Amino acid sequence: MRNRSRSSAIAALVASDAPAASYALNLAAAGEVGLEADDVRGVLAAIAPIVGTSRVVAATGRIVLAIGVAIEVITAELEDELGVDE
Repeated sequence: MRNRSRSSAIAALVASDAPAASYALNLAAAGEVGLEADDVRGVLAAIAPIVGTSRVVAATGRIVLAIGVAIEVITAELEDELGVDE
């Protein structure tokens, strides 16, 4: 049930043309309850006929941006922990 709730949240973000920060927060929560990348792809494919391909493409770009920012943050935190200087 929690996965369905998270899937619905992702669908709502796409439909509302949400910013990348919203995807970052919701994808983190979705991952905590076991929603995987294939599940997100399934949601995007399922709602494309309803919200339109352009909305799904825009959402995909925002998801990629959110993941990229998360990777940068994690990398910086690990470098700080390990005492790595750039």
